[in-house]
Amino acid sequence: MGTIQNKLDGNSKLSMTYTKPYTQRIDNLKMPVGYQPQKFQQFDGKGNPKQHVAHFIETCNNAGTYGDHFVKQFVRSIKGNAFNWYTNLEASSIDSWGQLEQEFLNCFYSTRRTVSMIELTNSH
Repeated sequence: MGTIQNKLDGNSKLSMTYTKPYTQRIDNLKMPVGYQPQKFQQFDGKGNPKQHVAHFIETCNNAGTYGDHFVKQFVRSIKGNAFNWYTNLEASSIDSWGQLEQEFLNCFYSTRRTVSMIELTNSH
């Protein structure tokens, strides 16, 4: 007989296809007393990912969260291609904010400088 307890036993998956990309250690982190979820700017894979991370960290800090707590909140700040990237991370592969930040920047930050047509025509 399926009971509510069976659903709450902690071993049941919320989805057949989705698994969290962060470890159980991160999942077990408790948010600070009085924490209120923040409304984050959404990053869709376009724009400046370094600026997105800076806005994200400031928003989290203003809400009283720091460090590895960011990992659990980050999914709420992404959409589109960035969300696709996040959901394709290997299950339980992320164990710190530093690691998630590095993976994110490795994927979305390009060191290639865009050269304008004016610069191209002015170079002799």
